Amino acid sequence: MSVIFSKRFKELRQKNGLLQADLAEIFGVSKSTIGFWENNRQEPNMEMIQRIADYFATDPNYLLGFDSSKKNNE
Repeated sequence: MSVIFSKRFKELRQKNGLLQADLAEIFGVSKSTIGFWENNRQEPNMEMIQRIADYFATDPNYLLGFDSSKKNNE
């Protein structure tokens, strides 16, 4: 599991003023799943990581810690 994903996912949620419940509804998962992702207890599959990246207009590589730039075009 990636601690980097957990940190970056939570940071993006907070910076966008969203609650865990908001993201749970947006992504069609439970609030506890969002909490698990943020606390590095679970990690979403690659399809969900792409959906998260698209939602936050960032690159999946940023979420996974392979790239330090947030935006697809940075």
